[in-house]
Amino acid sequence: MRQGIFKLSMTLGRSPSEQPERVKICREMGVTGCVTSPPLEGIGRDQYAAAMRQQQEEWAEVGFSIPVYETMTPTRSQHIRRGTPGREEELLDFIAAVEAMGEVGIPVLCYNLGAGGSRTDWVPTRGGAISSQFDYAESHQEPPLAEPQTEEELWDNLTWLLERIIPVAEKANVHMGYHPNDPPISPYRGSAQIMVSADSYRRLINIAPSPNNGVTFCQGNFKAMGEDIYSVAREFTEQGKVHFIHYRDVEGTAGTRFTETFHDDGPTDMARMLEIYSRAGFAGPIRPDHAPTMGSEDAETTRGYGMLGKIFAFGYMIGMMQAQNLAYE
Repeated sequence: MRQGIFKLSMTLGRSPSEQPERVKICREMGVTGCVTSPPLEGIGRDQYAAAMRQQQEEWAEVGFSIPVYETMTPTRSQHIRRGTPGREEELLDFIAAVEAMGEVGIPVLCYNLGAGGSRTDWVPTRGGAISSQFDYAESHQEPPLAEPQTEEELWDNLTWLLERIIPVAEKANVHMGYHPNDPPISPYRGSAQIMVSADSYRRLINIAPSPNNGVTFCQGNFKAMGEDIYSVAREFTEQGKVHFIHYRDVEGTAGTRFTETFHDDGPTDMARMLEIYSRAGFAGPIRPDHAPTMGSEDAETTRGYGMLGKIFAFGYMIGMMQAQNLAYE
């Protein structure tokens, strides 16, 4: 059994100048991995690598590396999502982005072809902190998506992309981690969603068998799916399929109602999760995801990404890593 190493990471924007106070706090906590997205809008494919390299250099100047790009898709992909004319041209952009990542040495792409999701409520939790909640019955009151899709369409379009992009990722040495639909339920707002179960991920992995085709293991989503989160985490990590971890917890399930919890106050044994990843050999970025909004921070503005909650989460996570002698940097 081999032990992995966690790369402590934080979502910080595209440039250090966007959130200088957060950058300062992360450095003080010893967190030096920046989770960001590629700055590719309005430039040609031949400029992708230069733009990524410049972004890397800006973050390196303040002591950070970029271990992962996290985005829905790195370039415009509406036709890929829809399977409509124009997707071949979008694919060329997507390929160029992955190749540029390989050229500059950004090893992981977190992506999702879905339409995105939301929460239905803000609710008080421990001590009056404000947390987000998703109520499936209430979500039916939200307006339907403008262009609903069927499961068959979604799988066809994802398969089309995977069969073409994973060979590119292999050559570029970029590991692609598909993020679950959030909320992980189907249908949602009148449209099917497909990445809502562990079986969906087994299917995704089998579409393009490759060490580079894998999972962004968002604990909150896998928990909200109703899965046995420990066995699923072990399964995918031991297979080398977990490329990025979102460390969070929820109470409840997406088919009924779930609420984001503090990292120490949910149903999941969070220390056990870290041990599972590490003992199975995970070596890559991990970031604490959604947390209740604390103190004077505004829940509607921060939307689960308030800094006070992140400070608490990092302290809790690092403490459990140290207690179990799990390696991190």
